[in-house]
Amino acid sequence: MMRVLALVPGGVGDQLLFFPTLETLKQQYPQAAIDVVVEPRVIGAYKVCPSVRKVLTFDYKDRNSLADFGNLLGSIRDQEYNAVVSLGQRFSVRFLLWLTGIPQRVSFAGQGDYLLSQAVPLNTNQYAAAMYHDLLKGFDINVPCPPIKINVAKTDIDWATNEQKRLGITNGYILIHGGSSALAIKKGIDKIYPVDSWVAIAQDIQEKLPKLPIVILKGPEDAELVSKLTAKLPKALVISPPDIGKLAAVIAAANLLLCTDSAPMHLGVAVGTALVALFGPTSPEKLLPLNDPKIKFVKAPEGKPIAAIAPQDVLAKIWQD
Repeated sequence: MMRVLALVPGGVGDQLLFFPTLETLKQQYPQAAIDVVVEPRVIGAYKVCPSVRKVLTFDYKDRNSLADFGNLLGSIRDQEYNAVVSLGQRFSVRFLLWLTGIPQRVSFAGQGDYLLSQAVPLNTNQYAAAMYHDLLKGFDINVPCPPIKINVAKTDIDWATNEQKRLGITNGYILIHGGSSALAIKKGIDKIYPVDSWVAIAQDIQEKLPKLPIVILKGPEDAELVSKLTAKLPKALVISPPDIGKLAAVIAAANLLLCTDSAPMHLGVAVGTALVALFGPTSPEKLLPLNDPKIKFVKAPEGKPIAAIAPQDVLAKIWQD
């Protein structure tokens, strides 16, 4: 049996954007066992990925010791993989791949290409899922990048349905994810849209569609933001999915998702929910498949923070035919 390993650093969004690459690998090699090495914080993303057999963890961003690399190397060698594909371009990662003895080692071209068996040119001027999918050229796989697909379990759909009943929702809802994230705050990443702006958007929706509830997504890092929103939107409902499968089910059941550049945005793309995404410095052309008419975005003016997006501009996208 062919065994393939993928090294995928990054957050939940990066994992979701890599799912099409894993799907194509599985389609090309149906009998292959595909494993991934990801950061511990994103292991839950693979609950909704049907292409992967096993998830190994390694904190790529930590100051890893030789012992840490040694432990990972041992775990990889034990599985006797035939091929490995890596998003990581650091020399240390390439050296690790060379040490594994895996015969086929594919990554993007960069420093230390001589440690790879195939180096694929990196084209950043495209949708990130398609950029990752280019790595398959190192396996002589030249097919179009498929859309992001996930597997939402019936138990997760049932949970979302029961939550709607608990909240008294009978005929759809508008879902808002405000953009709060401890990692974003820590790194100074501009992804959090101001409370007052969200309130202005929600109030306009409530005025025009009084029978369609506003539901606010509350994650483990969103308590403060959600508290401020509900204080100013007393009719808004709150839902707290405990894992990514239930989160996907909640998003799938929504009439519309309003969000910033985030994991819920990518889940919205995967489940086919209409969405309007707000962007600060990041590029919507690289993070959204813009050929889908259900997907809309509003980007802050060049050089401006996400807070510079006027609520009226977001509302214009929402009510746009």
